[in-house]
Amino acid sequence: MTLKQLEYIVTAAKLGNITEAANKLFLSQPSLTHAILELEKEMGITIFNRKNKGITVTKEGEEFLGYARQVLEQANLLTERYTAISNRKPRFCVSCQHYSFAVNAFVDVIKEYDSNQYDFILRETQTNEIISDVANLKSEIGIIYLSKENSDVLTKLFKKNDLIFEELIKTKPHVFIANSHPLAKKDKLSLKDLEDYPYLSYEQGDYNSFYYSEELLSSIDRKKNIMVRDRATLFNLAVGLNGYTVCSGIINKELNGGNIISKPLISDEYMSIGTLRKKGLVSSIYGEAYLSAIRKYI
Repeated sequence: MTLKQLEYIVTAAKLGNITEAANKLFLSQPSLTHAILELEKEMGITIFNRKNKGITVTKEGEEFLGYARQVLEQANLLTERYTAISNRKPRFCVSCQHYSFAVNAFVDVIKEYDSNQYDFILRETQTNEIISDVANLKSEIGIIYLSKENSDVLTKLFKKNDLIFEELIKTKPHVFIANSHPLAKKDKLSLKDLEDYPYLSYEQGDYNSFYYSEELLSSIDRKKNIMVRDRATLFNLAVGLNGYTVCSGIINKELNGGNIISKPLISDEYMSIGTLRKKGLVSSIYGEAYLSAIRKYI
């Protein structure tokens, strides 16, 4: 196995077509195909499924590609450190639930390591995808929360996928509402106070159970429910419909504006927000910078 072979499979996976990958790598199509087949034979796995219209990555290939990307990134960091020459764009990816502080920290990393070119990805996504992204090394870091409701189920999933959860903060539940909401002047809110208003939550696709929910107390039956996919839509509905969502209470006015406010929710529950990382994986310089930045914001 060589770094070149790893570069070949990463490029092929990204483009989804052997001919296009060969052109990008300045190779003949037979040469690239042979190199990939040799690597698959050496590793004893099938990385790609070949189809008439291109290639798709197998499940075992996804895991292998995750490690390949990390090896290439570390090799590039070594080159930068000792020769001041870089052959690859810096790459860093975070998958997270919908937290503004995760965005703040990501901005800080880009500012700290700004360069002429980079491939940085921030995925605000569904809970199951966060676990999958980190398990398959598509993302170096995941940001996720645990509670009494979901801890047993998610902890078993973490263990099954060789993932480590490290708590960043434990906080009591809050609600986000508009500053024009009829309840905005109250110091604290109860579920009884909120029962006539629309409950806003993040849709979880095929995993719409309370174990995967981003919102604490999601198993409670509510009269009015609206599910969304992104934070901007949720906040717009909070303003337009006097909706509310259950959250950590950590909010950034620069990113989210001043029309959304946080109020403590009367409850004995808690949210343990933390990082999710692959067991045994050495953090990149971007990962270390991100962890340092996110601790500052929470």
